Order: sequence, then C-alpha cells, then structure tokens
Amino acid sequence: MSLSDLPLRDGATLAYGAANVGNLHRALSDAEAQAVLAAAWDAGIRSFDTAPHYGLGLSERRLGAFLRDKPREQFTVSTKVGRLLRPNPAGDGGLDLDNSFHVPTDVQRVWDFSATGIVASLDDSLERLGLDRVDALYLHDPEKHDLGQALTEALPALEGLRAEGRVDRIGVGSMDADALAAAVRGAALDEIMVAGRYTLLEQPASAEVLPACRERGTTIVAASVFNSGLLASDTPSRDARYEYGGVPDAVWERLERILDVCRAHEVSLPVAALAFVAREPLVTTVVIGGSRPTQLQQNAESWRQVVPEQFWDDLARARPIP
Repeated sequence: MSLSDLPLRDGATLAYGAANVGNLHRALSDAEAQAVLAAAWDAGIRSFDTAPHYGLGLSERRLGAFLRDKPREQFTVSTKVGRLLRPNPAGDGGLDLDNSFHVPTDVQRVWDFSATGIVASLDDSLERLGLDRVDALYLHDPEKHDLGQALTEALPALEGLRAEGRVDRIGVGSMDADALAAAVRGAALDEIMVAGRYTLLEQPASAEVLPACRERGTTIVAASVFNSGLLASDTPSRDARYEYGGVPDAVWERLERILDVCRAHEVSLPVAALAFVAREPLVTTVVIGGSRPTQLQQNAESWRQVVPEQFWDDLARARPIP
C-alpha cells in the first residue's frame, strides 16, 4: 500500500502512537515490535508519536530502528520532553510495572522543566531515535510535575527551539483539560495532544480547551480516542480497562446508549470513535495505538469507513455525553 491508500478523514490524518512498542501493558520482542510498526507503515500511516516515558526510551529506540531505512521526507515524528532518563542507582533488576511498562528499571525518569533540561531531553531523544530532528515536540504531562514552571520556563524553551529551527511545531501533551487550556493560553503553541479528553465517550476538553484553541489558532492531535481500548471493539466488556482502572457505572451507561445508536445504523463502534474526533475541525491528527499487527490493519480499515450523517443526528438525540 501507499500513503494515498489511507485518505484524510474530514481533513485529519491517522498516526501511530508508539507506547505499545515500548512494552506498554505487555512485553514485545524486538521482532514483534517491528512487525507492529511495519503493519502501521503498510496500512499507509506515516506519522508516528513517541516519548522517553514510553518504556524508558525503548519506544524511541525501536521506532528509530524501524525508520532508519525509510526516506526521511516520507514520515513525521513527534516526541516529548519534561522527563529525562538517567541511571537508576536503586535499580534492582525489576520491571517498570508501576508505570505499566514491561521494561527493566536500569534508568529512571527525572522531571526537568528547565530550559537546559528541555534541550537535553530533545538531544537524548534524537540520539535514541537516530534522527537529526523531530517534526513536533510536546511538553509531556505538565500537571503531574509543575504547571507553573511549565508556563514560565518549559514552554518558552520550546518556543526557543522552534525559533532556532530545531523543530517545526511545539505543543503540550496531557490528559488534563485544565492544564491543556492553561498551556494554550500561556504560550504560542502550534498544536496540543489531547489524550482521552475528547472522545466519542467523553468530551471534557469541549468546555475550555477547544474554545482556547480556536482563539489562539492552535490545532489538536487527538490521542487515546478509544479510551484505553473500551471503544476499540463492537462488544466492549463491562470489566474492561478504562483509563487506569475499571469502568464507572455512569460511563458504562453512556456507552450503552452509544452502542444502541451504532446497532441501529449498523455502524461499528471503533468506526464511530475514529469518525467522531475527526469531525472536529480543530483536529488535524488522530493517534491510535496497538500491540498487534492485526489491530493496526483493523483500525486503518475503520478509518476508511463512511458514517451516515443521520447517525450523528440520532447520537445527539440520545445525549450519551453530558
């Protein structure tokens, strides 16, 4: 397949989020990880997102190894800053399971939002990726460390890297709507990565984040659009993973109303989940994950499916989202 085989949907493109090849939730061999990345490429995906956080650098190294023989002008890469990876003196040969990654804890994450730390993080990522530049750079999870320092030091440092021509686009990646809105209003960001806060199932980003983006001319990269996999199947399980825990009753009730509309129109739930986020004009990229080649193939096929307009009218009447 070629890139043209994966069309834009409402002006948005499909990207692969490479946390799974950093051994998120389960360990993959190098060969299995390369097969997943190859499936994404074969499906027409040419945009890849990673981070030092994902597998303590393993995701970046594996993605870089995969892209090494690909023409640089044919793909884009984004990564993140804010966490440096440094030797772990307390490493005992265990695994990073507290963060859901099946990787040895021989290095540790060290928060650093200083200008020096931001530049060092980018340099380290480029070395792991084997690239001389990334296309987009995001400050990762600022609300988990120091949002104030993010606004006064980290984001200006990102603006400086863009002014120097070291990256084309800068932004923030977060699951926290308040932090995203504050970042958009506090810096000249090109785009933000909204993780799980604007999906078919829930839209907390609608209140403050989307209006701020419209005011500032900031676009959106939508990630975690399946809400940790809950929307990735036509038969979701009541005991499925949702975010970092179980599925709350109110969320499950909303999901059942969405499923009723899907069944009435014979629209697959994953198709509806992908199409919903792409309908928002601010969304330029939709990021999907996956730890098996078949998942990438299925998601690419779902991306191509057309959803009838009446589906959205009926969904609005069902009011599944508060």
